Amino acid sequence: SSLAIGTTTGYRLFSLSSVEQLDQVHESNEIPDVYIVERLFSSSLVVVVSHAKPQQMNVYHFKKGTEICNYSYSSKILSIRLNRQRLVVCLEESIYIHNIKDMKLLKTILDTPPNTTGLCALSINHANSYLAYPGSATSGEIALYDGNTLKTACTIPAHDGPLAALAFNSTGSKLASASEKGTVIRVFSIPGGQKLYEFRRGMKRYVNISSLVFSMDSQFLCASSNTETVHVFKLEHLTDSRPEEPPTWSGYMGKMFQAATNYLPAQVSGMMNQDRAFATVRLNVSGQRNICALSTIQKLPRLLVTTSDGHLYIYNLDPQDGGECVLIKKHSLLGSGKMEEDKENDLRPPLPQSYAATVARQSTVPSTSTMPGYSEDGGALRGEVIPEHEFATGPVCLDDENEFPPVSI
Repeated sequence: SSLAIGTTTGYRLFSLSSVEQLDQVHESNEIPDVYIVERLFSSSLVVVVSHAKPQQMNVYHFKKGTEICNYSYSSKILSIRLNRQRLVVCLEESIYIHNIKDMKLLKTILDTPPNTTGLCALSINHANSYLAYPGSATSGEIALYDGNTLKTACTIPAHDGPLAALAFNSTGSKLASASEKGTVIRVFSIPGGQKLYEFRRGMKRYVNISSLVFSMDSQFLCASSNTETVHVFKLEHLTDSRPEEPPTWSGYMGKMFQAATNYLPAQVSGMMNQDRAFATVRLNVSGQRNICALSTIQKLPRLLVTTSDGHLYIYNLDPQDGGECVLIKKHSLLGSGKMEEDKENDLRPPLPQSYAATVARQSTVPSTSTMPGYSEDGGALRGEVIPEHEFATGPVCLDDENEFPPVSI
């Protein structure tokens, strides 16, 4: 329900409460060339990193217009992940774990395998705060780390080749992964690491999967790449639903294939059993980096695709029959913040007005002071564990607990 974008002039935050209306909640032009902007759910806390200072993380309370703190690291920040308990900063060869309530450094994971893209995933469920990152630069091994107990949970041999994408579901009980080859997507149980599902995205080799995301109810998994096709997979065991299906020619053929696999080598039969996409989207652009999300807007399931040229596409997703998703709205995220309609594809009647919150007021009194105790070297010895794992009543004061919306399914 919230969208954050970084631009050459700063960053913008949007609220997505309706299909028709895209509400800009906040815009900041104080820091140029923002390449990382992460908002803590729908709260006032936002973390920003700029190309001007790629080794510095700035944490803001954007509604008050104040800087909570800033933190510098030994090399370029590649990615940041956060939930209500932890803030994770990923560098190429190390990962820093902070306590979200007072920003203290709890743990530094040193000498991680070279991770040039900053690939890592953090469970949004703060009750477990599992962290996943590549355990090898040459194979598809996943390192699973418990961000609450600050201990390694397990390693998962997920793929033969290096990892390209990782994503937890909303409860942190499942982890999806894809390799640089991009043909197979696997889903594992957490924290055990058992393989639950295997989906074949396509036979084409070396497709770069740029985005992997679960729906909030963990029923669907979406994957997008540098091709024009976005795939949505349904997480269901075919054996659970097939017996009750009415007899059809395709169902009969499916049973024939199932029976045939008993006589085939394991490698071949495994490929035949892999589920294909439940639903797809055909983008009218190819080769652009994009990010996808599965969301519920106005009580209906939607597939959102944001492309690097600054457009947001909203599609209807049929949760029963799947198939080709229908484009119902196209918004422009750049310029003056006004929406841009795609007349040819906007086939739906006008929808009700947005019920998003009003644009937040920005305070005119900025704070230049950083948090006491912070230092350029990270505020703690490298690798030292600070024994504060629980919420602290520190200086990070958001407006109220309503800014932490309940995670509903």
